[in-house]
Amino acid sequence: MLARLVLATVLATLLTAPAFAAPARIIILRHGEKANPWRLCEVGTQRANALAVTYLGQKASKSLFANGEEPAFFFAITLHTLELAAPSVATWAKPIILYSAVPDESDDDELHVKALNRRTQEAAANIMQNPALNGKTVVMVWEHKHIANAKLEAKFEGEAVTLRKLLKLDVLPGVPATWPGDNYDYFWIIDYPPNSNVPSHFSMMKQEFGVPYKSVPANDWDEPNELEASSGCKIKSD
Repeated sequence: MLARLVLATVLATLLTAPAFAAPARIIILRHGEKANPWRLCEVGTQRANALAVTYLGQKASKSLFANGEEPAFFFAITLHTLELAAPSVATWAKPIILYSAVPDESDDDELHVKALNRRTQEAAANIMQNPALNGKTVVMVWEHKHIANAKLEAKFEGEAVTLRKLLKLDVLPGVPATWPGDNYDYFWIIDYPPNSNVPSHFSMMKQEFGVPYKSVPANDWDEPNELEASSGCKIKSD
């Protein structure tokens, strides 16, 4: 009798559970401008603060969240992404879920890339399979080559290593194959229909800030950000 009850409970759970446990919306953005491998430069710090008051924080002036809605979680991967997300997350009194991939003292770029590959895969799998996130909005602050990069995808052909591949963005028209090195100032917004892990809509949105953050770069997609060495920011970013 007990076995039949347990079986009935399991079957009922399977029949009522969604086919897929995907968020309703994923908002992706890149970390801010960098000073070095460990921290943002002053411009990047300003961007982090501007994002909190303009787009991503509670009571933001141009909030990306609908009235009464709040993000389920913010996800980050590197120290730069953690630093960018922190001001916004603090306004919601939420934790940041960090899939940490921190450079080590060996300065082995190949090892770091592989660590970023692995952590990106783990994050995407968790987000797309976690029932607690089903129908929610999540924010991913990520490293740009692991958002979308044609060269990286070619290097690891046969192994999905970018969010573009892992979140199935490549099935939609208009999704760039590569996130340009000079662009720190865009959101990618992806919508999923109920109980589906295949996205139905993609849009890009430029970050534009008012006073006191008007000097934060807002260059068009794949156009130079015109930062100079005197800014204290790392200029070359492929």
